Amino acid sequence: MIYIIDHQDSFTWNVAHQFSKFEEVYCSNYFEINQKKLDQSNTIILSPGPGSPKDYPLTSKIYRKYKGKKKLIGICLGYQQILFNEKGKIVQQKNIYHGYQSTVKVTKESKLFKENKKFKVGRYHSLKLFEPYVSNSIKISMRCNKTNIPMGIEDLKNKVFGFQFHPESFLTENGNIIIKKILSA
Repeated sequence: MIYIIDHQDSFTWNVAHQFSKFEEVYCSNYFEINQKKLDQSNTIILSPGPGSPKDYPLTSKIYRKYKGKKKLIGICLGYQQILFNEKGKIVQQKNIYHGYQSTVKVTKESKLFKENKKFKVGRYHSLKLFEPYVSNSIKISMRCNKTNIPMGIEDLKNKVFGFQFHPESFLTENGNIIIKKILSA
C-alpha cells in the first residue's frame, strides 16, 4: 500500500489518483496521520503543499523514522522536505514557477533514467535547493535544462526519490512512466 501524506494541497488528490493506477493508496491529512496504515505501507509519499519544509515538523519526523525502511517519494514540497532533512538549504528562487512547463534533463548521476534524456514537466514552486549541495547518498538525477536548477533526486540505497516538478500534472510528459520506474526501483 502507498500512504500519501497530504500537506493540504489541491494537487494531492491528483497525486493519489495517479499512484492508484499502480497500487492501493491511502491518503490522510498531515494533521491526522493513521499510524497503523503508515506502518502497513511499503511506500510513503510526501505530497506537494504550501509553505516550506520547516513548517511541517511531523513530516520530518516521519521521514527520519522510515528512511531506509520504506520507499519514500517527495513531490514539490515533499521533495524539498527530503532535501531539508538531508542538510540541504531550501531558498526562495529568483523566478516563481506556477503552472509553468520546463524541459528537464536527466543527469549522469541517475541510475533509473537514461542520461541526457529530456522531457517536459509541470512546475508549481517558488523555492529551490541552494547549491552547492553535497550528499553521500542523495544524487541529483534531473536538472532544468534552461536554469540548471535541481529537479529530481535519487538515493537507491535508501529508496528515497523526489521531484521538484509534478509528475501528476497534465504539463508533465510521461508522468505515469516516471512513477512506474520509481515504484519498481
